Amino acid sequence: MLLASFVPSSSGQMAALRSPLPLLLHRPAALPLRLRPRPLASSVRPRRAPRVVPRCAASPRPSSLESPPRGKCSPFLDSALLPGGNELAVHEWKAVPDIWRTAAEKYADRVALVDPYHDPPSELTYKQLEQQILDFSHGLRVIGVAPDEKVALFADNSCRWLVADQGIMATGAINVVRGTRSSDEELFQIYDHSESTALVVDSPQFFNRLAESFISRINARFIVVLWGDKSSLNSEAVKDIPVYDYNDITKLGQENRNALHHFPEQGQLGAFEAITPEDVATLIYTSGTGGTPKGVMLTHQNLLHQINNLWDVVPAVPGDRFLSMLPPWHAYERSTEYFIFTHGIQQVYTTVKYLKADLQQYQPHYIISVPLVYETLYSSIQRQISSSSTARKTVALALIKISLLYMEAKKIYEGTVLSNNPVEPSSISYMVNCLRARIVAALLWPLHNLAKMLVYKKIHSSIGISKAGISGGGSLPMHVDKFFEAIGIKVQNGYGLTETSPVVAARRPLCNVLGTVGNPIKHTEIKIVDIETGEVLPDGSKGIVKIKGLPVMKGYYKNPSATNKAVDQDGWFDTGDIGWIAPRCATGPSRKCGGQLVLEGRAKDTIVLTTGENVEPAELEEAASRSNLIDQIMVIGQDRRRLSAIIVPNNDEVLAAAKRKSSLDGNNGLAKDKVLNLVYDELRTCMAGCSFKIGPILIVDEPFTIDNGLMTPTMKIRREKVIAKYEKEIEALYK
Repeated sequence: MLLASFVPSSSGQMAALRSPLPLLLHRPAALPLRLRPRPLASSVRPRRAPRVVPRCAASPRPSSLESPPRGKCSPFLDSALLPGGNELAVHEWKAVPDIWRTAAEKYADRVALVDPYHDPPSELTYKQLEQQILDFSHGLRVIGVAPDEKVALFADNSCRWLVADQGIMATGAINVVRGTRSSDEELFQIYDHSESTALVVDSPQFFNRLAESFISRINARFIVVLWGDKSSLNSEAVKDIPVYDYNDITKLGQENRNALHHFPEQGQLGAFEAITPEDVATLIYTSGTGGTPKGVMLTHQNLLHQINNLWDVVPAVPGDRFLSMLPPWHAYERSTEYFIFTHGIQQVYTTVKYLKADLQQYQPHYIISVPLVYETLYSSIQRQISSSSTARKTVALALIKISLLYMEAKKIYEGTVLSNNPVEPSSISYMVNCLRARIVAALLWPLHNLAKMLVYKKIHSSIGISKAGISGGGSLPMHVDKFFEAIGIKVQNGYGLTETSPVVAARRPLCNVLGTVGNPIKHTEIKIVDIETGEVLPDGSKGIVKIKGLPVMKGYYKNPSATNKAVDQDGWFDTGDIGWIAPRCATGPSRKCGGQLVLEGRAKDTIVLTTGENVEPAELEEAASRSNLIDQIMVIGQDRRRLSAIIVPNNDEVLAAAKRKSSLDGNNGLAKDKVLNLVYDELRTCMAGCSFKIGPILIVDEPFTIDNGLMTPTMKIRREKVIAKYEKEIEALYK
């Protein structure tokens, strides 16, 4: 039996190094000869001159005269590899993969995840999931993955993504994550900048897309394909690179673990050391609404902070079902996913295409998603109501309005009316308002209950979400927030950034104050500072949001200047967001709002008019988005004298509105000037209550999408790119 493991040298080559761990290196029958782990780099023809890839500033490569580098392992998950077993209590997780041993012990035979849309469809229990993560991590060690080196994981949401992500982490390596919808050039920049040494990809189809523009430009010691048949890969692109599929890696891992099981003493000889909480777990490159994406270094401690402190926001219990559809490399989806698995839930993977059907079929207790999903659900429900008979439509809309009024009255006596006024009302004034609100609520309550039976019950049966929808990653429009509250579906809005792991604040189930993003989570501080002076502002005053605490990143990879600009010497991270903290009041209609954070936009998006007034475009865009005629809108102020907007209309709704107004031409078409007039009239109606008005508008046919580069992968508009695309049209607009 061979006692050798393969660890890459500092030049990126493979060197055969002795290891006390028994390692089965016979060739599986299913693997072609060139796919075996190869001990010598001389057998691999380099694609270009290899560059020196530093592992980590704190752990340089040893010289040939030094002892071989020690491996790393997740101390609780893989304690057998450590001297003495390093038995830890359940609450002493030191690395993210530690959670899987605890989960497997507590929820062994419970179904952890269901992945119905990949081939083959998968359903794994907690014990099976733990074993696959262990197999994958040991398989990666067999083919030479070493601590602190970077492994690029470019794939979409699936159970195998989760196994690969945790398998890489469990080796002490750092995964560099991104999805398949990113451009080839963006993926190359991420791979190159991160100094990744290997590549894990979603499927042969995705790999073949990258073959020409990407693979030929990188150094990759090996490639792993998570789904599909590796024989479908472009053979020219991989002729010099060992290729493995998911089953190859897990099989190698099983063999290695079996060998360790038969020689347990081999794991106690000091070949491994424990991953520490301060070790970098992952590199996540920011979406980049403007500028070049930066690599955010998140440590195991950053992510464990989320795992240990999100239960106050999402009090999940064993058996709760979650629908998962966000990109898993998105920090919001990723951290919450780790957290919920520690509570014995069941996760079902879905996509935008199947979301509506899966909501009805699986009836999830929770869904964790971005505002756009809730806006889409809202629009879908509104369309269903609009397509009903006149009588049904009239009744439904009337009952919804009554429920909205009922909820507004309740807020007054429950103390959840949001206000930035620090002055408490007089006792007599509040008592009168409270009594009036209770009377109004009592009168509306029977009709609200009738609405539950006639209208809302059907909505609930079609979308589930019986406990809560958790929204993050962007601003949730107030009209959407109020609508779901009125029909009895709780939506809890939260806030965070990739640089903060990400959640720093969220609304709680028992204090769900609309218009806010809730109170800070544990071990997190938030303050508001003046945008000019940096002085701390009192509650109720608007300024820049700053964050301090355990979730704040280690820094930007290879970018100390950007790190120092973002995080000051005292550890405060500058979010670049504008907001205010609700004043604390002992009595009155806002008594339960104190300390909650309210966001109003991005500082870099603020439009400063020649009058000296500051305009937050997000507020105006939210107001305009209430219109069915407007699909997307971006408010601009290029000449600083007046506001304008670039609008993507909802053509179906515009056509329907034109029919109602008899504005169609002889061919049942609609001239562009008539579209402009319809949309502009609608815009004025929607923004009647806003402080600022929008002047000229530009109607464009092409929507802002991820594929055309006008939206980030997290579905935020790239303002600078939109302005650059329509530069000439904008100039003409102002003329």
